[in-house]
Parts: sequence; C-alpha cells; structure tokens
Amino acid sequence: MTDSSTAAKAPHPARQVIIDLAVMTLIGFVLALIGPFGSFAAPFPQRLIYWLGLAWAGYACYRPIGGLTARLGPVLDLPEWSLWLIACLIATVPMTIVVWLVSAMPGPLVVPPAGAWIETYGYVLAIGGMVTMVFYLVQSKPVAPEPAPSAMPQPLPVAEVAAPPPQPRLFERLPPGLGTDLVALEMEDHYLRVHTALGSDLILLRMRDAVAELDGIDGVQVHRSWWVARGAVHGVERDGRNVRLALARGLSAPVARNMVPVLKTAGWL
Repeated sequence: MTDSSTAAKAPHPARQVIIDLAVMTLIGFVLALIGPFGSFAAPFPQRLIYWLGLAWAGYACYRPIGGLTARLGPVLDLPEWSLWLIACLIATVPMTIVVWLVSAMPGPLVVPPAGAWIETYGYVLAIGGMVTMVFYLVQSKPVAPEPAPSAMPQPLPVAEVAAPPPQPRLFERLPPGLGTDLVALEMEDHYLRVHTALGSDLILLRMRDAVAELDGIDGVQVHRSWWVARGAVHGVERDGRNVRLALARGLSAPVARNMVPVLKTAGWL
C-alpha cells in the first residue's frame, strides 16, 4: 500500500500566499487612510509606505500561527481560541521589534525604556490580534455535521436499468488510484489531506468546502481539523478525558470534548 501524496501533486502554496498578501495590502491601505497611533500627522504617501511595510512584515510574523495551531491542536487538545491567543502573543514580540526598527529609521538606534516597549507591544498586539482574528474566522470556521439527505425510492420502468449513484464531487479532485472508500479528512494548515482505504493525497481546500462536496457520505467532523467517515471507525481509545477514534489504515482521530456527547447520542461511542 503506497501513499500517493507527493510534492509534485500537492497544490503550490504560492496561490494562497498571493491571496493573503493582497488582503494585507488592503489592510495596510486602510490603516494609511485612518492614520492610527499618531501617524495621521505624516503625509499620506509616507503613511502608505509605512503601513504597507508593517502589514507585509506582520504577515511574515503572524502567518505561521495557522500552521502552529493546526499541528499542536490535536496533540494538546486545548480550546482552539487559547492556541491562537498564545501564538498571537508570541508572534507580537518579533513584530514589536520590527515596529521599533522602522520607527527609529534612519537612526541612530536607541533602545527605548521598558515602558515604551510595553506600550508599543500593546499597540502591535491590538492591530495584529484584530487582523489574525479576521484570518481565523475566514479560514477556521468549524463545520456542523450535516445529515445525509433522504429520498423516497422511485419505481423504475421495466425496460430501464437503474443508473449508478453519482460519485461525490470531492473525488473529482483526487487521483483515481485512491479509490472512493473514504476514511477521513485531516486539515494540514491551508491544505486538506484526504485519507482513503488505498492511501492519501493533499488538496488545497477548506474543511467546510470539502464536507459540502461529500454529497451525503455518513460521517461527522469530530474535531476542528478532522472529519471521519462512520464506516471507517474500528474502535475508541480513551486516555483520561481525551477520546480518539481508531480508524482504518492505523489512523487515529482526536475527538473534541464538546463532540463526545454528540457522538454518544449518535451511537458512535
């Protein structure tokens, strides 16, 4: 059994980076128009250069937060908002240094007192946290489980043969070698890893969009970064309050604590 995900097949991340930078450019332009934190006194061209530079630098500092929370979330099993808060507090430190360096240009560089550092950190955290929250709400909105649509069977004419059911749209994005026996969907930063009985592959797609393309396959999003097909569950693993689902191909999916009673009611646990 081989895994079909390769660097050549995986979507290039440049597209997402270009989209993110376009958003940051728009944010920098808006901040230049507003001129917060005393910057309105400067001419608009100077404000525009200043805020665009800080917006792009902020993207470089805060961008890794999404990948960090996606990888640590299943391990720590902490509320998602707490992971984003901690990561944002840490990312604000290098961004504060960038703001100090830009504000001190053209020099000479003078290290400000502790009070000035704290004040600048607060300003940077306010803007960086707000922008990060926007990206979080857009890219990490959870998907509620949707019941499989039911339809009344229609009698077929004697001379006709029933056509096979249509294939879920998600499989059109995958190589044919993976088959259609879906096991789970797993978020990996901006990418989605699709696990089947024959292997896995990466696609550039949000979880909620992928679930919408499953076309009624019986399953539930059991964690912010995992959707699981019901037929792929082989058992339940418990470690204190932590619950994981044992899946086909040796996979193990974490279950968010707020989903435990939901799965119990549905007969999964």
